[in-house]
Amino acid sequence: MPKPLREMPDRFERPSWVSLALFLGFITLFSWSVAAAGISVSELLSGLPNMGQIASEMVPPATDRIAPMLQSVLVTFQMALVGTVIGIVISLPLGVLMSRNHTPHKAVRSCVRSLVSFIRTIPDLAWALFFVASVGLGPFAGTLTLIMDTIGFCARFFAEAIEESDEGPSEALSAIGASPVSVIACATLPNIMPSLINTSLFALEKSVRASVVLGLVGAGGIGSELATSMEMFRFDQAATIILMIFVLVLGVEKVSSHIRQALMKKRP
Repeated sequence: MPKPLREMPDRFERPSWVSLALFLGFITLFSWSVAAAGISVSELLSGLPNMGQIASEMVPPATDRIAPMLQSVLVTFQMALVGTVIGIVISLPLGVLMSRNHTPHKAVRSCVRSLVSFIRTIPDLAWALFFVASVGLGPFAGTLTLIMDTIGFCARFFAEAIEESDEGPSEALSAIGASPVSVIACATLPNIMPSLINTSLFALEKSVRASVVLGLVGAGGIGSELATSMEMFRFDQAATIILMIFVLVLGVEKVSSHIRQALMKKRP
């Protein structure tokens, strides 16, 4: 007598009513957002000739202002470097105070986390406008903005790395009477140093890209040159600036990636 055939399982798992409702809610929200974003295929198609005209005016890139452009690129990198280093130095003690295993009190941890969250919530351009209005136009306003941006980025990841560090060396030093500062300096930080360096390198890459945008609102650097070229319809100069920005960002990313790979090879 032949065995009865087993019922084949469903090819797709049937979603629950809750999952279906959430999916339909997301589709509704997305459709509403598309309408609010003003996406229009007809306007895109009508703007293609203008894009082609601008692109044609970018070729060949202008070379009449190479020297001041290179100076602006250097200022952009210097802004990113100084802002990142100072931000990292400030982020390290904040990360310690934010960590569960090294904070002196829960109230301190909560206050510091709230401060860092506030700094991270405000966009870079808002910080740039604030500092431009406070200290005036120029690289100093951009550097202050990058310091705040680095603090919001690094302090959080530093705190998470400290919380995930091996507690064995710290407990051993504490058992022989070492002070909390000595425990952090001699056990915790050496243990998480690769993670700290990795996060710091990502912060530098982020600052280089951000520093270009900050120049558009008067915070110094090559972004100011780009804004001026676009306002004067010198698209050939804008093309040269864009190529310089590309080389700068690519160079920083390559060096950063090489350092991270070297650190990975040194890990046990």
